[in-house]
Amino acid sequence: MRVLLSTYGSRGDVEPIMGLATRVRELGAEVRVCAPPDFAGLLAGIGIPMVPVGPSASALTAAAPPTSSMSEYAAALIADQFEAVTKAAEGCDVMVVTGMLPAAAGALSVAEKLGIKAVSVTFQQLTLLSPHHEPLAYPGKPFPPGPTGDRELWDLDARAIEELFGAALNTSRVANGLPPVDGVRDYVIGDLPWLATDPVLDPWREPSYFDVVQTGAWIMPDERSLPAGLTAFLDDGPPPVYVGFGSMPMHAAADVAQVSIEAVRAQGRRIVLGRGWADLALIDERNDCFVVGEVNQFALFSRAAAVVHHGGAGTTLTATRSGAPQVVVPQATDQPYWAGRVAELGIGVAHDGPVPTTESLAAALEQALAAETGERARAVAGTIRTDGTTMAAQLLLK
Repeated sequence: MRVLLSTYGSRGDVEPIMGLATRVRELGAEVRVCAPPDFAGLLAGIGIPMVPVGPSASALTAAAPPTSSMSEYAAALIADQFEAVTKAAEGCDVMVVTGMLPAAAGALSVAEKLGIKAVSVTFQQLTLLSPHHEPLAYPGKPFPPGPTGDRELWDLDARAIEELFGAALNTSRVANGLPPVDGVRDYVIGDLPWLATDPVLDPWREPSYFDVVQTGAWIMPDERSLPAGLTAFLDDGPPPVYVGFGSMPMHAAADVAQVSIEAVRAQGRRIVLGRGWADLALIDERNDCFVVGEVNQFALFSRAAAVVHHGGAGTTLTATRSGAPQVVVPQATDQPYWAGRVAELGIGVAHDGPVPTTESLAAALEQALAAETGERARAVAGTIRTDGTTMAAQLLLK
């Protein structure tokens, strides 16, 4: 059996796909991945064939295209999907599609054109219609103020997505011999979407508007040891606070490294900075701070006193599994949702807004470092499932 896993987005979109790819291969299937070129090294490291698709995801994130250009960018992403995914899907029996909505729409259209069965997957539930949460508002497409019924909001969501991506998708579909679709959002969701999240951290609640398969989160096994320099730093004192913002450039918080270091020092703690796409760096030569690049996050978080991060789905899951209390400084899209879940579970603090100050971050850290928060974080860590890729791979191969 040949399986194609297709995604376009940040590390949080690619790493779960890597986890599933590894498990599918272990069960005897041939697997390949379509992903942004940024992640070729990661996939090569686990021996999974990759077909690069689209422009650099990090460059696109850093560019932060204005709302007026979103349709243009979407058209280019969809065209890239038709070109790259069509070649990669040759001989495949099934496709798994996730990532940015216009890219997913393009990949699903390729599956339709080639007559390949496809599964649509999301790594957070906010894109799935539900009476229990509101949809995500796209930049430049805010929802009206005041009380609005959930069905009205979801209808507004569908119209906003159609305005942004409808023409871009249908232009490529017609050019490739496919009929236009009426409703991009519902086309991407499909009849039975998969929700690849942990049911404790992200419970899907009933009643709902349609059936959802919740597989559990897709975790990429990581057996790497921590670098020797980092291990020496960790061994040389009490557990530090980790601060990193993953794939977020942190444009609105240009001094975030200094703010973070000063806030952690205010709690009498040492610091590990995750460089990330914000390119965090040291602010002085004091020996209480260490900077890391690509490392085994679970191993590092398990040795941290607390984890300060942006609230990406993957980072939130890893921090929760590690048992470290969290401070989430959400920047965009689903990150406020994950910040809220961390606070609701009592395993950390949701920072108020995307731009921390030394005072606001220090206050949040003080709460996160409280004994009761740590106890709760360790208790919840023991409930997080790790068999999501097994369940998904078995369903897929059936």
